[in-house]
Amino acid sequence: MSLIGQSVKRIDAVGKVTGKTLYPGDINMPNQAYMKILFANRPHAIIRRIDTSKAEALEGVIAVFTAKDVPVNEYGLGTPDQPVLCGPGSSKPFADHVRFVGDQVALVVAESEEIAARGRDLIEVEYEDLPVVTDPFEAMEADAPLLHPDLGSNVFCRYRIRKGDVDAAFAEAAVVVEGEYHTPMQEHAYLQPEAGLGYIDEEGRVTVQVAGQWTHKDQEQIAHALGLEKDQVRVIYPAIGGAFGGREDMSVQIVLALAAWRLWQRGINRPVKIIWSREESIIGHHKRHAYHIRTRWAANKDGKVTAAEVEVIADGGAYSYTSPKVLGNATLMCTGPYEIPNVKVDSYAVYTNNIPGGAFRGFGGPQGAFAAEVQMDRLADALGIDRVEIRMRNVLREGSLLSVGTPLPKGVSMPQVIEKCAEAAGWRKSDNGWIAPSGDEKFRAFGIEPSSNPAVKRGIGFACAFKNVGFSFGAPEHCYATVELHGKAEIERVVVHHAGADVGQGAHTVFAQMAAEAVGVPVECVELIVSDTAYTGNSGSASASRMTFMAGNAIRGAAQAALEKWRNEERPATAEYKYVPPRTTPYDPETGKSEPNFAYGYVAQAVVVEVDTETGHVRILDVISADDVGRAVNPQQVQGQIEGAVVQAAGYAILENFVQEGGYVKTQHFSTYLIPTVLDVPERVQSLILEYPDPIGPWGARGMAEMPFLPLAPAVIAAVQDATGVWFNRFPLTPERVLAGLGKISV
Repeated sequence: MSLIGQSVKRIDAVGKVTGKTLYPGDINMPNQAYMKILFANRPHAIIRRIDTSKAEALEGVIAVFTAKDVPVNEYGLGTPDQPVLCGPGSSKPFADHVRFVGDQVALVVAESEEIAARGRDLIEVEYEDLPVVTDPFEAMEADAPLLHPDLGSNVFCRYRIRKGDVDAAFAEAAVVVEGEYHTPMQEHAYLQPEAGLGYIDEEGRVTVQVAGQWTHKDQEQIAHALGLEKDQVRVIYPAIGGAFGGREDMSVQIVLALAAWRLWQRGINRPVKIIWSREESIIGHHKRHAYHIRTRWAANKDGKVTAAEVEVIADGGAYSYTSPKVLGNATLMCTGPYEIPNVKVDSYAVYTNNIPGGAFRGFGGPQGAFAAEVQMDRLADALGIDRVEIRMRNVLREGSLLSVGTPLPKGVSMPQVIEKCAEAAGWRKSDNGWIAPSGDEKFRAFGIEPSSNPAVKRGIGFACAFKNVGFSFGAPEHCYATVELHGKAEIERVVVHHAGADVGQGAHTVFAQMAAEAVGVPVECVELIVSDTAYTGNSGSASASRMTFMAGNAIRGAAQAALEKWRNEERPATAEYKYVPPRTTPYDPETGKSEPNFAYGYVAQAVVVEVDTETGHVRILDVISADDVGRAVNPQQVQGQIEGAVVQAAGYAILENFVQEGGYVKTQHFSTYLIPTVLDVPERVQSLILEYPDPIGPWGARGMAEMPFLPLAPAVIAAVQDATGVWFNRFPLTPERVLAGLGKISV
């Protein structure tokens, strides 16, 4: 029986349930020291002077490090525009500037965490405050204060798409719908705050044990900042307590390496440990980008969308992080999974003194999908066409051209996904197209009875989306795997070397399943050596819904090569394989034409909500999530990903209100930044796991972990409108915002 498609028990289940599995904060080493970081705690300033003498004089303080101690004082996942430590004494221009409250200024290493904290508080810093700009529209003005004076503009990334004749299409349209939409920041809120150890290993390598998403990119950035060769740096990931994109960019990796390395140079060979508090975590790492989207769509009387014009502005915060990649996705997805003949998109990422925007589950897709799906609903209503029917008249199909002028890769299943979701939610197909349930039938498919409280209104919303699998727009993409086959007459043991991070999604279990399937042995015969740059090749990041897709192809390739050696009597048989997917291309700077991605996943959701019109509370009662995963390697884990994404997206849509004022974070604790608890999650999530194989996916699998996040917010907004008759162009739908929208209060 094939192991692909079986809900194999997670290989880390027992360790995590019993507490034997160690996360970075759980690991201790003999004679370790402890580190605390001095954050800037102001949004924009120049550091004129740092006096560390009182901290250094404190008994128990081992060392204090500042910008002068960083050999190459810069880092960044794409653009190295952020100092490792801000302050004077650095060769990097303008490294004495702090640009958001979470910029790191100094490190204190001491005999205990308490002493390190006291030493940190003794450091004296003289700041010259600079004008603060937190509104991306103001930051785009010619006379706005420059966050990076060497760049000459706060706009650091721009894309444009030009397809067809937008002006002519609008002139001939039967209906035009305009909208201005705002999506909020979101905190990743992973269970394990940033933590780790830095030390010199037995071979003299600067080593860090941390939680991240890409060991080799962490290694590369640490080596760059320390002025070392990559093979002088080692990165190891123990168990990882969640990521969601929040561990793509550096937090404690470089400073741990810096502290251990500088101590070692002074003849002090001691490990250095740090654990961030939740407040430090919320202030110190990036957030989901806030987006501002202005758009207008045109359609003819038959419900065919003829044109879309969109302006997309992303609040990039203080540094670039992954903004260019996130903006690239939003630029593509702001017109939805629809074939539109005339498209004009202008998109911008802008520096502000807010916390940086960066990668977060969906990677620009949720922001673009929100605007696109609400626009589609409003067009349907204006034309008197059912909301599912108008989607089916415009949906991308095999051979359809994207807004960037090229077709989707083969394996397009968006029409089937919409149909399956609609049917499950009670829509029916007639000779005149799809018809939504109404009257007594409206909620029957969900098993929900009408509310007896006249103040409580219920509604249904529908939305769909598509999500890229893998790196986009020409980014180099590959994945290494090594497979060893051990035994005599029969294969008794399979050892897989792979750097891919398991951030809680169960990737390592799937690696073992795929290796066992490829070799033809029970999964119990597979051993994994993972997430350690000393023993694994570059796998790329655990992001962009790519890990199962890329790792599966790499592991299968390595297994096939190793089996060939085994058949030739080589014992043990070892083979390395580098999987390289079809190439992608960047946006043309004038037209936007590109081949943006080599694979996609497709999703549709139907949502039932109830709105208490007296209190403003919105509650999600039921969600149907139809996801084409190509092939469910481990169905139970796929279901877990769907349910987890829906809950996280529900928080995004309704609850999580991240507040910054003047560059200062007002919601730096879970008492003020509310994430869903068991009392806030949807009462039921129905997972429709659809399997339309991807032609180049391993065993047909597509990546899927981000897909279920994308359509939830617009589906909720549509359901609230169905219940109340009121459209909301921003969220989260806090009670105050809902009551204001219903005209019950003024804000």
